Amino acid sequence: MRFVSDDFPLKINISFKKLFSVYEQYLNEDNELLILKADRILRLKEDYPKLVSGLTNKEEVEAHRDQIDLALSDIFTDPLQDNEIKLASIPFDNSILKSTRRYNRIIEAAGEDFEPTLRNFDEDQFYIMGCSFILMFYYNHNIDFRRPFLYDIPSENGITRYYRVMYNADFVSVEKTENSVEITQEDVDELLDNFNNIDLWREKFPPRSWNFKGFTVASLFDITTDVALSTFKENLLKAEDSIEFVDNFTNTFKAIFNLPELSLGFSEYNDEEKTFERIPFGNFKSYILNKDDEGFCQDLLCKGSYYSLIGRGETFSISDVERYLQADKTEILYNNLLEQGIRSAILAPINKHGKFLGTLEITSPNVRELNSINANKLKDIMPFLVEAISQSRDRIEDQLELIIQDECTSIHPSVYWKFRKEAKRYLKATMKGEQASFREIVFDDVYPLYGQIDIKGSSDSRNIAIQKDLVIQLKRVKEILYKAHEISPMPIYSEMLYQVEELLEEIKDELQVDTEQRIAHFISKEIKSVLNHLRDSKDELRHEIQDYLTDLDNELGLIYKHRADFDDSVMIINKRLSRLLDQKQKAAQKMYPHFYERFKTDGVEHNMYIGESITKEDSFNEIYLYNLRLWQLQVMCEMENEYYRLKKTLPVDLDVASMILAFQTSLSVRFRMDEKRFDVDGTYNARYEVVKKRVDKANIKGTQERITQPGKIAIIYSQKSDQREYLRYIKFLQSKKYLDDKIEKLELQDLQGVTGLKALRVKVLYRLDEDEKEYYTYEDLMQEINA
Repeated sequence: MRFVSDDFPLKINISFKKLFSVYEQYLNEDNELLILKADRILRLKEDYPKLVSGLTNKEEVEAHRDQIDLALSDIFTDPLQDNEIKLASIPFDNSILKSTRRYNRIIEAAGEDFEPTLRNFDEDQFYIMGCSFILMFYYNHNIDFRRPFLYDIPSENGITRYYRVMYNADFVSVEKTENSVEITQEDVDELLDNFNNIDLWREKFPPRSWNFKGFTVASLFDITTDVALSTFKENLLKAEDSIEFVDNFTNTFKAIFNLPELSLGFSEYNDEEKTFERIPFGNFKSYILNKDDEGFCQDLLCKGSYYSLIGRGETFSISDVERYLQADKTEILYNNLLEQGIRSAILAPINKHGKFLGTLEITSPNVRELNSINANKLKDIMPFLVEAISQSRDRIEDQLELIIQDECTSIHPSVYWKFRKEAKRYLKATMKGEQASFREIVFDDVYPLYGQIDIKGSSDSRNIAIQKDLVIQLKRVKEILYKAHEISPMPIYSEMLYQVEELLEEIKDELQVDTEQRIAHFISKEIKSVLNHLRDSKDELRHEIQDYLTDLDNELGLIYKHRADFDDSVMIINKRLSRLLDQKQKAAQKMYPHFYERFKTDGVEHNMYIGESITKEDSFNEIYLYNLRLWQLQVMCEMENEYYRLKKTLPVDLDVASMILAFQTSLSVRFRMDEKRFDVDGTYNARYEVVKKRVDKANIKGTQERITQPGKIAIIYSQKSDQREYLRYIKFLQSKKYLDDKIEKLELQDLQGVTGLKALRVKVLYRLDEDEKEYYTYEDLMQEINA
């Protein structure tokens, strides 16, 4: 049996020739002890010549085990056996000639049949390392392999510990054989530039073409903390939002503290609210918060921990949670920890530039495992953790800014490039000390597209809801005042009842503009104090008045039931349709970039602009405009379907009507800095905005019928070419069962400042389920829904 594979550039011979040469020098020393020791060791050379010529297999090693122990006795002195982690071996192999007791204990604890192997070395790399060995020891080339030799060895408590291996090659020599290839400087230069070319290395150093003689002494150093810190920093850079990341993070701390049952938690600090909050990523626990998502710091921390963490920015160690709790049984902190099975803990503040960011929670189920002494291990960790958490908070802030920009401003990604370009120009000018102002952003020669899906009769529905709530409230006030008058007849109750009756009569048919405001004023200024008095003085009315007050909206002081239902319905409609439109927009942007914005009112409106000046590239063709118009019409049909699938679930029964405004002429769009929004530019182009604002209220010419109707899409236009274009789109969508076969061609009544508008109107076909193959018109749908 050979020590290493036959597929290796070196033939291995374990020889102690160089070691014996050292002892031969001792014979010339004046030190009698050295001479005696040298004489004893050198007798091995005479009696066992194989120790010089070389042992070539494991059987020979076993046969010479006692002699090898004696030869290596000075290298492995007994007083250091329990301290040093050292072994004598041959490189590139796990064969051990001799090892210290401490090394043996480490390997035994790792488990039966465990063999240490160098980390991240494959067969090709071992082969190249053997070749490098020849270049160094025979040709004296200083080859830097640039790879640390590391062992990963599990300990008895299950924590993997890491050891760096340092080799002493003082007792090694390399010799040629008849199969060796002579290596020139040109060969060396070629090899240095081709580390990964294993075929080249094999060509220069054929298998078993060189002899290795000697042995190496390897010393192991425990670098678990260094590796754990490196892993810790690597994991922080990844900052993955995953359970695996949290597990890796926790395992790193287990290795650093050498505590297998250690757990980690984190509580983020909200400076505005003075609260701890559970972080929204990574599946991190918060042992301070326990089952809550947030809580006030002063309530959750004891006085000592609050002063240490937030007051002084220092760690707070709890070596025995139960003992701390005995000192003050009311403290939430210790009760929370004990409830979660925690018996010792370290709370470490995360501070940057004097600003408190949160608390790292290191916990153990065992008493005194965590304490103020091993808390000092955190000094090497905290700078990296602070930086990572600071960067994470910055990323969250950036995401918040993006959300705010996406939800609250009109700077769409398609036009962001122009704002950035202007901002860079502005910044360069100011840095040069020049007078600079942010110039207005204008996009010339763009084509507009506008559409809306509007809640029909929303003003009337809102007024009806307000009316119902006011009637309910006034009737309940009336009942209370009537009972009060029966209990204690007083003229003032009669007078108030008269005012309530008048108000009920006033709102019976319809609301006036100021009706709600006058009723709210009457109730808050005159009724409220009377009811409070009656609640406190009349036991017979206390429960009825309290029930009435409980039903009032806290801010308005009014019944808010039907209005709440209406507002919730509008909100649900807007959110669902906006979400659908936004999702569809992502696909449309991939077809060709264009500006897009939408607004939530009583329904959803959207503006789009497409043209060369927006895309920044010389690529615009009108085919993209036609494509976007067809896309818009199709999406409006899908939004109609989305709404009518939603309709049955709404608190209030509402209808919607859809409209598209077709505008043939290109125009200019300017970003209004004062209003932070886009608007058309120029007097002529303003006509487009006028039509947008007024056309959905227009009637069909010669009738009182609104152009926008539930169940139909109205396409408003003024040019014959628009009609031809949209008729093509309608016909296509009819073939796809988006639209009904019948098309209305209508003229609109003249609007103020706008004449000659026409419309195509066509019924939408509905499917109650996306996978359903039955199609309904609006009339069919209403029968189906109300059946």
